[in-house]
Amino acid sequence: MEASECVQRGSGDKPTSTRLLASPLDFISEDHLRERQVCAVIDGLAMTDVLSRQAATTVLRFLNEELNVHLRDEMDDLFPLLARRCTVEDAIEGVIDRIKADQDEAMRLMPQVRAMLAACLDSGADLTAKQRALLSEFAAHVRRHLVAENAILLPIARARLTRADLRLLTKHMRSRRGLPDFPETTDAE
Repeated sequence: MEASECVQRGSGDKPTSTRLLASPLDFISEDHLRERQVCAVIDGLAMTDVLSRQAATTVLRFLNEELNVHLRDEMDDLFPLLARRCTVEDAIEGVIDRIKADQDEAMRLMPQVRAMLAACLDSGADLTAKQRALLSEFAAHVRRHLVAENAILLPIARARLTRADLRLLTKHMRSRRGLPDFPETTDAE
């Protein structure tokens, strides 16, 4: 990426800028920062007896609008591309399986987390100890898969994926977000 094309790394307090989709691995990395930030908000909710309506709303928006799309980017596109490009020495299948297990567990818990937060917001009730424990468990699964993705998966993706793979990844990620594809260019451009 040219210096003039760089997008300054965000704080994770807002959804990832779609300008980063031109560099899909950077976009995914930035989405990971966003996930970590939301996990910190979840931790705050789990550690207090009084529900913060603003924090609960932030988490619900993230779960409803961002997380599913991000996970589909990985499950539908990034993981299959890596499985095709990696060598046996990369041992990527085991890494992907571990990541998927944590993602699956987070997805299993997500409807409960959504319903619980929505009910508390609707009723004005505070979270129970059991509900706060569920929040902590959910955040733990999200964090575990982020660690493996950032430390192992993304560096391997940067080494193994071709320009064509990255263009395809960008195309699918843009489509998933309802954005038009970039115009085709040749390698000479």
